[in-house]
Amino acid sequence: MIDDRVVTMQIWDTAGQERYKSLNTGYYRAADCCVLVYDVTSSISFQSLDMWRDEFLIHANPRDPESFPFVLLGNKIDEETNRAVSSRRAQNWCESRSDMLYYEVSAKEAINVEEGFKAIARNALQRDSQDVHNFPEFPVQILSKPDKDQTRREGNRCNC
Repeated sequence: MIDDRVVTMQIWDTAGQERYKSLNTGYYRAADCCVLVYDVTSSISFQSLDMWRDEFLIHANPRDPESFPFVLLGNKIDEETNRAVSSRRAQNWCESRSDMLYYEVSAKEAINVEEGFKAIARNALQRDSQDVHNFPEFPVQILSKPDKDQTRREGNRCNC
């Protein structure tokens, strides 16, 4: 439950593998939020974030890429002594990209994981509620069914 709403999340974990770069564009386009995860003990995983973010935006092709909801999770905070990427560096990266939400988590120790995923769900719900208001109004034309005499005169042609 998120803010008194039942939320079902479908999560695709590509684990940063190159073979997932060819994931069907339809999966990206249907996304309500993108979660980027890096390993705080690996500078290389952090440096790959821009590539994965850009890859997502290319395939998802959102209407407004700058406002598309992303959440960054820095994983393995239980390995503080091996940390290679500071919290400040990750926060700066997020701030320079439309103030992306950032959580430090430990999947191993279940630290902040629930909070991170609640934020992901809230972001998706917020985007969903904004989309409802983004549809322009358009006129709806309702055609009535012609009477039988008119149909016979026009040679039994369908109006559909």
